[in-house]
Amino acid sequence: MEQRAQDPASWYLTRRLFLAGIAATFAIAFVSLVVQVEGLFGARGITPLAERMQALRAQLQGWERWQLPTLLWFGASDARIALLCWLGLALALCALAGLVPRLALAGCWALYLSLVCVGWPFLSFQWDVLLLEAGLLAVVWAPDGLQPFGRGERAPARVTRWLIYWLLFRLMVLSGAVKLASGDPSWRDGTALDFHYWTQPLPHRLGYFAHWMPEGFKRFSMLTVFVIELGAPCLLLVPRGRRALRQIVAAAVVFLMATISATGNYGFFNCLTCVLCIPLLDDRAWRRLLPRVGPVLAVSHVAPARWRRVALAIFAVLAVVPTTGLALGELGEFWSQRTEPPLIHEPEARPPAVLRGLVSLCEPVIGLVSPLASFNSYGLFRVMTKERPEILVEGSDDGIAWKPYRFRYKPLELERAPVFAGLHMPRLDWQLWFAGLEHDQPWRSEWTRAFLRRLLEGSPSVLGLLRENPFPDQPPRFVRAMVALYRFSTPEERDGSGAWWQRGEPQLFLPVEER
Repeated sequence: MEQRAQDPASWYLTRRLFLAGIAATFAIAFVSLVVQVEGLFGARGITPLAERMQALRAQLQGWERWQLPTLLWFGASDARIALLCWLGLALALCALAGLVPRLALAGCWALYLSLVCVGWPFLSFQWDVLLLEAGLLAVVWAPDGLQPFGRGERAPARVTRWLIYWLLFRLMVLSGAVKLASGDPSWRDGTALDFHYWTQPLPHRLGYFAHWMPEGFKRFSMLTVFVIELGAPCLLLVPRGRRALRQIVAAAVVFLMATISATGNYGFFNCLTCVLCIPLLDDRAWRRLLPRVGPVLAVSHVAPARWRRVALAIFAVLAVVPTTGLALGELGEFWSQRTEPPLIHEPEARPPAVLRGLVSLCEPVIGLVSPLASFNSYGLFRVMTKERPEILVEGSDDGIAWKPYRFRYKPLELERAPVFAGLHMPRLDWQLWFAGLEHDQPWRSEWTRAFLRRLLEGSPSVLGLLRENPFPDQPPRFVRAMVALYRFSTPEERDGSGAWWQRGEPQLFLPVEER
């Protein structure tokens, strides 16, 4: 059995590391959320889930509720919402310790899904559904038993490992393809990084210095992004030298994620993407990287039961068909939005009939599994923002003198250096960035009005999301939201004034609210 564990083609250690990485990511996500959940979704939060669930109960009856598979159907009080987070953290730690990994990860997945499917707008980021998809694959790949690792452990299923490759392939390739599909000229003329570092949602200090790197370096960096996103994953399709090529793919993706996290705050996204690279290395490679790890003993050579093979085959079909349909849909969008004139005159730039037909064949399965939010399409930074409108929230006792509310991570104070958030995802700060992009359509940000009303009420849970409350004794009589354009200071401006940012003239974003 020890000889089997040393087999260079084995994946026992790989699987355990992957499951530990997914469990750790779930733990990070739940810890980050539990400190915010009351302010975001509590009874006195910005978007109370209890009110939302009550409205949904009136709209959806019986099997219609399958559209939103959440445990919050049984109650959405503040205590229950917090309980979901704490229970998710406990199960993640169990999986991390190797205790009932399959059941523990299944619980993490179900609890996180319960929050994501009703947590608009603060749980609608791509890495939330990426965690759900990766978490479901981890459940399928995990061994059974109380403490299964090294105790009659079954061989990791090859099909599941390739499903993880397929997820990583889609994530990277589609992230590159949508940049070209958008028609944004900055992705084609090499100027995208002239805007990225200072217009991204939450830059930190290193992003400032990256922005002022030489132009040639930034264009080379952008080319590297496309090579890694569009080129490196294709190495997984090469039939020869797969082991070495997989290692190259893993190194390239991890390098890209490290550079992204070095210049911006993206919560657990970069960490999760690196975890998806773990199965690209087999046990022999990991033992070279982790020489102190002992051999896996007492593995089982018993073939899985027939029902297990059938169930895995059905899951693989349910995973591949909808994700393939979604990927083809992205390619169809790429075709229809291309800016270059076609070689043959076409009245409309429509995807080929074969592509449209394949997408339509996948649509029934997509509709079947879409409520699970675990079979997705991806694509980051589709369009590069060219300006940075920031929402400024202010309060006043008399409507004349206004005091600003301070946020933990938003770059509002000109002299304050951009802040590093680590693996934490500050969801209010992030969502206010999106609200700023809609400054010419403030009616689309209804939740921001609710945010202002909570400030007028002096909601402790909402104020806890902020860095500083300028009205510690009692809530203000008036609040308002302004919007102003920000940009990085030049090195000369920063040396002269100490300001990291320059700000334009503020304009009214939302009308004044009165208590």
